[in-house]
Amino acid sequence: MPKTFVLAPDSFKESMSAVEACRAMQTGISRIFPNACFIHVPMADGGEGTVDALLLAREGQRISFEVTGSFYPDKVRADFALIDQGKTAVIEMAQANGLDLLRPEQRNPLLTTTFGTGELIRAALDYDVDKIIIGLGGSATNDAGAGMAQALGVRFFNADGQILAKGMSGGQLQQIEQIDVTELDPRLQHVEILIASDVSNPLVGETGASAVFAPQKGATPDMVRQLDENLRYFAKKIQQACQLDLAQVTGTGAAGGLAAGLMAFTGARLHSGVELVIEQTELAKHIACADYVFTGEGGIDFQTQFGKTPLGVAKVTKQFNKPVFACAGYVGKGIETLYSEGFTAIFGILDGCCDLATACQHGQENLARTCENIARILKIYD
Repeated sequence: MPKTFVLAPDSFKESMSAVEACRAMQTGISRIFPNACFIHVPMADGGEGTVDALLLAREGQRISFEVTGSFYPDKVRADFALIDQGKTAVIEMAQANGLDLLRPEQRNPLLTTTFGTGELIRAALDYDVDKIIIGLGGSATNDAGAGMAQALGVRFFNADGQILAKGMSGGQLQQIEQIDVTELDPRLQHVEILIASDVSNPLVGETGASAVFAPQKGATPDMVRQLDENLRYFAKKIQQACQLDLAQVTGTGAAGGLAAGLMAFTGARLHSGVELVIEQTELAKHIACADYVFTGEGGIDFQTQFGKTPLGVAKVTKQFNKPVFACAGYVGKGIETLYSEGFTAIFGILDGCCDLATACQHGQENLARTCENIARILKIYD
């Protein structure tokens, strides 16, 4: 009887998308099991690939929209998905305000804004949706969602009573004296908004948005200190306007504090990104029918245990007592703890020593070869 393989990888960053990783896995396995049944369930954790993963799983509609990029008023094209017969929108903030959209010399979290993310939310509201899922991975911003809030109707006033210009950035938050939410888009009251993120960092402090993530976005140590002070200041203004103290709430530091802004101004709720995707793709239903499960992403190490995609897949697979194999471009220290979480085996896919560019260029063929070798072992016991 033909074997059934569920292929549920995340993207291999800078090498292949989750969809491409599924294809590479099938290519390798089918060399050994040519009559096998393959179920592709590309995964994501709220970052790159979330829209594509849910579009494929739920047979939705892709909408392309022009929004503000990370520097107001520059424009970019961004996609979002409509699923559930058009009643749920899926947004990746990084499609509008992502770090990968900027050249290294452009990256400056004092200047970047989430205004375009707010425009994406507003565009989704125009489609009369009941629910919006917003993935927060890969941001270039550190404005705590101030720009996003402006796009949805929030007005910020300075000490002179003047309305601050649209496109607020992380370096401008200290200019805010008063927050006016009376013109916030009223449709938000009738929509459930879910934040897909696996970041547990609070908004401010040593483990906050600025200290941990801003350096990756181009911030110097001095900029980090300024950004953290600005977020502390903005958190106090949010508390005054919205009666919410979000400064130390777990997860509010995601996407440069965008999570905090979404919670304050849209009533959004935080969820594990990978768990949301697992639920929306009905991964458990597919694994229940499988003989083997394959997952993976660019790197697997001790950090994988803190909610990364392969761990989520392994935990679901463990419930059904099925074998699950993980492949990664980089396998680091501390993976021993992962086997008790459900992993059967973890494999690196690189063919000898090479630089990152070469590894990324040949990622699909390396992944196919590794999966073929795993399949050879499985064939012995078939």
